[in-house]
Amino acid sequence: MHDPSVLALGVALAWLAGVRVYLTVLFLGLAGTFGWIALPEVLQGIASPWLIGLCALLALVEFVVDKIPGMDGGWDLLHTLVRIPAGAFLGAAFIGRDHRLGGQALLAGGAVALCSHLVKGLTRRLINTSPEPLSNWSASLAEDALCLAALALLAAHPLQGMSIAIGGSLLVALAAAWSFRATLRRGVRRTEATA
Repeated sequence: MHDPSVLALGVALAWLAGVRVYLTVLFLGLAGTFGWIALPEVLQGIASPWLIGLCALLALVEFVVDKIPGMDGGWDLLHTLVRIPAGAFLGAAFIGRDHRLGGQALLAGGAVALCSHLVKGLTRRLINTSPEPLSNWSASLAEDALCLAALALLAAHPLQGMSIAIGGSLLVALAAAWSFRATLRRGVRRTEATA
């Protein structure tokens, strides 16, 4: 039987990989290097200085691209091919029996990463329908803050980190849906008023 905190760590890492994969891998590499998290054997390579440096650079690129309406959607579409397999791998490394990458653990990690990737993608599609860029920047910064907060908690409090990652993402999605509905209602009222 698995320790619940190890399972929470695996689920949280898979979820966060579906939202900010490079930031997640960067954190995990640093956590392994500094001993904040004991990395399973299959993830020892993630603490490589080269991989940490590459992920830092890609996290910076993602930070910028994610703020540009239109480009963020293309980035998300392209990263479907990166986020889901990375989430499957990261999740399975902690979820799998004896930290082995079994089929069921990979499927579970991939499913969690797919869910978070879909929540992120659909939320951003709703937000990108808004005419002003401020909502896009706000959503992107909220995702950044959410991921950083969850990652900061993971080393010491995996259950709380997982709760923040999943709960926060769902709250952002609900807020975006509410905002989209409100925008639609205003548009309908304007159309009815001019008609």
